[in-house]
Amino acid sequence: MAVFEGKFTSIETFRLAIVIGRFNDLVTGKLLAGCQDCLKRHGIDINPDGTQVDYVWVPGSFEIPLVARQLAITNRYDAIICLGAVIRGQTPHFDYVASEVAKGVATAGFQTGVPVILGVLTVDTMQQALERAGIKNNHGWDYAMNALEMASLMHQLGKGLEAEAYNHSPANTALPASLKSATVAHIASQTEPEGNT
Repeated sequence: MAVFEGKFTSIETFRLAIVIGRFNDLVTGKLLAGCQDCLKRHGIDINPDGTQVDYVWVPGSFEIPLVARQLAITNRYDAIICLGAVIRGQTPHFDYVASEVAKGVATAGFQTGVPVILGVLTVDTMQQALERAGIKNNHGWDYAMNALEMASLMHQLGKGLEAEAYNHSPANTALPASLKSATVAHIASQTEPEGNT
C-alpha cells in the first residue's frame, strides 16, 4: 500500500489563481498580503504579470464560488485560493452569505477535482477579522500553505492512481511481471500512427 501526502518541494511549476472579494477590503487586502508572502517564500512568482499566479477581484464573498468554479474548469490551475471576509451584522444576511460561500467553494472543488481553498473569514466583528488577517496572525499564509499542499497531493494521487489502475487492470493482473513490459511495448507499437515507424 502507499502513503500519499502533500509536500512543499517541487512546486516551482504550480499555477495558482487567487479570487479576492473586494467587500471588506481592509481585511481581504491583508489576507492577500499574507498569502503572497507565503507563496513567495516557497518559490512561487507572485508577480501579476508573471506566469504562476492570476488574481481575480470580485465584488464580495458571495461571488467567489462562481468565479472559482469558472477558473477551475479551465484546467489551467493546480489550486485556487478564495479570500474574503463576511462579518456578522444585525440581520440574518451573514448566515446566508457565509453558508452559501462555503457550500459553493466546496462544490467547485468537488465538481472539478481542482483544490479550491476556502479562505473566507466568517467572524462576528471587524476586530476578529483584523486579528485573523495580521494583528495576531495572518490566515492568508495558512490558506496559501493549504493550496500548495493540496496541489502537491492531487498531483501525487493522479500519478499514483494511474499506476495503480494500470497494475490492477484485467490485462495486467494475469501477466507475470516479466511479460508486462513486453505487453506495453506491443500495445504501443499497435497504436502508433502510420508513418511513424
